[in-house]
Amino acid sequence: MVVKQTNTRQVILDTAQELVAQKGYAAVGLTEVLTAADVPKGSFYHYFDSKDAFGEAMMQGYFDDYLANMDRIIAAPGRTYADRLMTYWQQFRDKQLVGDCQGRCLVVKLAAEVCDLSESMRAVLKDGTAGIIDRVETMVKGGLEDGSLSIEGAPRLTADALYQAWLGASVLAKVNRNPGHLDRAMALTRQMLHL
Repeated sequence: MVVKQTNTRQVILDTAQELVAQKGYAAVGLTEVLTAADVPKGSFYHYFDSKDAFGEAMMQGYFDDYLANMDRIIAAPGRTYADRLMTYWQQFRDKQLVGDCQGRCLVVKLAAEVCDLSESMRAVLKDGTAGIIDRVETMVKGGLEDGSLSIEGAPRLTADALYQAWLGASVLAKVNRNPGHLDRAMALTRQMLHL
């Protein structure tokens, strides 16, 4: 029985993540999520204490998967750290091209929206984005050590600036439905890393 409960909870979260990536958090109602997940409407509070707790769990699951993917990229054997970092940015770019540049990054989709709605979801976003920047910094430092890249300034500042540039490019790509902003972020990244 515990397995079924865990699976049902995960189905709800996975379904919600897909819907929220398309429409935004406020535009997706619980009834829509439960219907799409084929879960009885009255059972939501069996799995989550509140909509905020549900939103937190959805965002935490997103970041857990996202950061695990970054960790796999970092751990890839036989590659320079510059190659690993550029693999990450290429994946970021590819995900943002989905749906006529509407993307699948929940940070891009939800940051401004949920930070005003839920302090607990804002905290998950804060921790998750810090984890992303930590990993970018790890790859920058690794690239400095293996000689595959060079930078002007501190690794943390570079990691932070790169992530900010990619988030901004993603928003502009969504607004303009044009991947050119992401292409310019890629060019800027190569320039900042002297690649």
